This record gives sequence, C-alpha cells and structure tokens, in this order.
Amino acid sequence: MDWGSLAGLVLGLAAIILGQWVEGGQIGSLVQPAPLVIVLGGTLGAVLLQNGLVNLVRGVRLLRSAFVPQADFYPALITTIHAWSTTARMEGFLKLDSHINAHPDPFIAKGLRLVVDGIEPQKTRDILDIDISSYEREQRLAIKVWDAAGGYAPTIGILGAVLGLIHVMENLADPLMLGRGIAVAFVSTIYGVGLANLVFLPIANKLKRHLQLEILKREMLADAFLCIKQGEHPNLIQERMSSYWHRDH
Repeated sequence: MDWGSLAGLVLGLAAIILGQWVEGGQIGSLVQPAPLVIVLGGTLGAVLLQNGLVNLVRGVRLLRSAFVPQADFYPALITTIHAWSTTARMEGFLKLDSHINAHPDPFIAKGLRLVVDGIEPQKTRDILDIDISSYEREQRLAIKVWDAAGGYAPTIGILGAVLGLIHVMENLADPLMLGRGIAVAFVSTIYGVGLANLVFLPIANKLKRHLQLEILKREMLADAFLCIKQGEHPNLIQERMSSYWHRDH
C-alpha cells in the first residue's frame, strides 16, 4: 500500500470537512445522497459513452495501481541483464533459454526468445518497439477513463445544482424550504469539483507516472536485448543500462 497516496486523499477530504466545521456549518449538510447519485451516475455514464465498456473496465482495474508503490526495479534489473549478457557471451545464446521461464513478465520472455531464436538485431528491435507502442496505447486508453471522469464530474455537479435549484423554485411558497434547498443544491457542485480534483485527476496523473516508468523499463530491456544480440561486452552493457537510471532521476 502506498500510504503517502492514501494519506493525501484522506488529508484532502479532511480539510474540506474541517473547513466546513470551522465555518460553523453542519457536517451532515455535506452528506446528501441525491447529489452523490447525480454526480457519480452522470460521470459514469459520460465516461462510458466516451471510452466504451472495455476501456472503462481496464481503467477501474488500474485503480489499485494508484495506491500501490512502484518498486525500484533498476538495481535488480541491471544485475539480471548483466547475468544474461555474461551467459550469452561465455556460453552462447541458447543458454538463455533456461532464463525464459524464470520471468513471468511476457515482455522479458519475448525479448529473450527473440535473442535465443537468432532473430537479426534490427527485426528484434522493431518487434519490441511495436510491443512497447501497443502496450502504451492500451494503457493510455485505460488511464483516459480517469482523465475523462475528472473533466466531466464538475460539469455534472453544476447540472445537479441546477436541478436542485429547480426543485427550490418549485417550493417558493414555503420560505423554510428555500435556505435548506439551496444549500442541498450546491452540494452537487462540491461533489463534482471535489471528486475531480481530489480523486479522479490525481489518480490519472499517478497512473501516468507509473506508465512512464514502465515504458522506460521496457525501453531499457529492449536496448539490453539488442546489445546482447550484438555481442557487446557485459560491462559495457551494464554501463549503458545505468544511463537509464540517470534519465529518470
């Protein structure tokens, strides 16, 4: 669990609730089921219409990644690449076959298989680049679900506020209903803007950062496979891989 991300979400929500309490407002006035249904339901419908069911499901599945810290893969990966290159240089490419099943990552398995099968370097690079591009495109479509939710939620919140004000106008004959009705109406705006800026957009940006690191990892692997295929010295490959760490920091 990424406790920093969770703490940020809790802190943002707590600040709003605390501000309401400091101003003398009732905390219960922020808890209104009708505005929540309007904002969440309307936003979900708009996102589904824009992105389709498949991308919506993928986007929801990515939610867990936003609250899980991404491990620092550099040290272990550089060590592993050095072991691959040493094995290939000293014992031949076929000896890498035993490493294929040791890694559950399909991208690593594909890269090692291309090296073992004797595919020429340029074709190997082309195949891996296509794989990286396809992965990035698929992930960005899923992340766009959260970007879209962040864009639609405030507008749906305003729509909910207008609906609430219509209800208020229908009860102008009852002065006691006016103040409470207006307050309830604007809760929709709070939900829309709050969810967009405290939940949806931060999640989208967090997922983009994770994707950026994953793409860098795959580019690093593709470069390593090409270097191994070309028979470069393991120490030179390790030095080359270390440059990727500096690119990201």
